[in-house]
Amino acid sequence: MLEMNTRNNSNEKGRSNRGSKSTGSKGKSGSDFKKKATVKKSNAVAGFKFKPKKGEGETAKDGVTKPSTKYFDKNKPKKGDPMPILNRDEVRLNKYLSNAGICSRREADVLIQTGVVSVNGNIILEMGYKVQPGDRVMYDGETINAEKKRYVLLNKPKDFITTMDDPWGRKTVMSLVAKACKERVYPVGRLDRETTGLLLFTNDGDMAKKLTHPRHKSSKIYHVELNKPVIREDIRKLLEGIELEDGKTFFDKAEYVKDSSRDVGVELHSGKNRIVRRMFESMGYTVVKLDRVQFAGLTKKDLPRGYYRHLTEKEVAFLKMS
Repeated sequence: MLEMNTRNNSNEKGRSNRGSKSTGSKGKSGSDFKKKATVKKSNAVAGFKFKPKKGEGETAKDGVTKPSTKYFDKNKPKKGDPMPILNRDEVRLNKYLSNAGICSRREADVLIQTGVVSVNGNIILEMGYKVQPGDRVMYDGETINAEKKRYVLLNKPKDFITTMDDPWGRKTVMSLVAKACKERVYPVGRLDRETTGLLLFTNDGDMAKKLTHPRHKSSKIYHVELNKPVIREDIRKLLEGIELEDGKTFFDKAEYVKDSSRDVGVELHSGKNRIVRRMFESMGYTVVKLDRVQFAGLTKKDLPRGYYRHLTEKEVAFLKMS
């Protein structure tokens, strides 16, 4: 009997001990929970995530702890935040010199390094320096004025010559674009007095050089009206090439227009003087009318004869990429 009582007492003690242990593991005090929440909150404010990638934040065999690469960027704009405002009027100094026609950007970097360029009286040696509106830029003791680039497209009428000034007082294309902009623009290429159609004007020297250089192959499309029907054999010769005094030249495309054998549409890349007229004249034809309907992808759409318009940003970007 005594032995049974002793067992019962020991069993009751074991149960009470187990009960006290389970109560201790599950029932933590309020201060313990508060401490844990505070730690998590402080870590969240610090910007650290709590689920690093496998292997990150662990201690390697050599005792070096691998850094965690997941973190929050406090300065990164969140969804719904306004985008940062950029100053679109500022321009890098080397581009400023290039826009002014002094040299190329690469050559401008050399000039800046040699210390011959100053801004507001201070010599600039920093390669990424940006010029602000109103800054005074000087090179070799002279002030530089970088004009805004202008691109003006004219639908040229007859009886206007393509020149900046004519000593005989004839009408020039410059009188037609005199009010287009305050900057001084120049014609890209030329159209003779009797030829009508598209003529581009700009103060962008790099663009003008690109569009007129044979290597870049800027295409031109003309509508040619002739004094008599053109036979198909002559169309074939125009595509194969015609020997002229300044070399062999050919059309890229040539086909009849409006189902009329007297009207021919031609496309070419050559920039030789009066080349379309000379090619037809070499085969015994006389050009009655010559109209340039397309130049470097630009068309006469919604541009009446004798009027001009400014190119859109999209058109300028297209010319620069082509």
